[in-house]
Amino acid sequence: MKNSQPVWDLPVRLIHWAQVVIIIAAWITSGMTGIVHEYVGYGAGVLVLIRLVWGGIGNRYARFTQFLKLGQATADYLRLVVQSKAPRYIGHNPLGGWMAVALLSCLSLLVLTGWAMGTDLLWGYEWPVRVHVTIAWTMVGLIALHIFGVVFTSWQHRENLVKAMITGNKTGPEPGDVD
Repeated sequence: MKNSQPVWDLPVRLIHWAQVVIIIAAWITSGMTGIVHEYVGYGAGVLVLIRLVWGGIGNRYARFTQFLKLGQATADYLRLVVQSKAPRYIGHNPLGGWMAVALLSCLSLLVLTGWAMGTDLLWGYEWPVRVHVTIAWTMVGLIALHIFGVVFTSWQHRENLVKAMITGNKTGPEPGDVD
């Protein structure tokens, strides 16, 4: 049996899965009249704020400073992925780190545009609705890309990343892994 180590702490896992639920709820309630969709949006905003705070004070693998790799490091990792030579990361790999930022940014924009549509300044205009819907569809695309990345990386490194996001544990480290 391979050794197991804690990686994703409970707050990261709870925030992640709560975001999954809240995004599904937002999609289901998007065509409804009333305040349910609005409250779902406020819930999404709270989750984003909590994740941003936890990204600064959480455990090592929760911190943005640990998993955000700049320019060349990310480009080099992408090249290695294409060549099937990418190293296994204990936490987020460089592409996964940027996907986390893209998803959080997109969710933040959804919350912001949703809130702004209800203000006196933008109430009743059509263009904020179109912007909000465009961002929502962008979120769908990012989610699909995220799921593809999780499945691909799980296959490439022969590990179950979904299980790791449920239990918080991953195997390793092993020779060649990046911490």
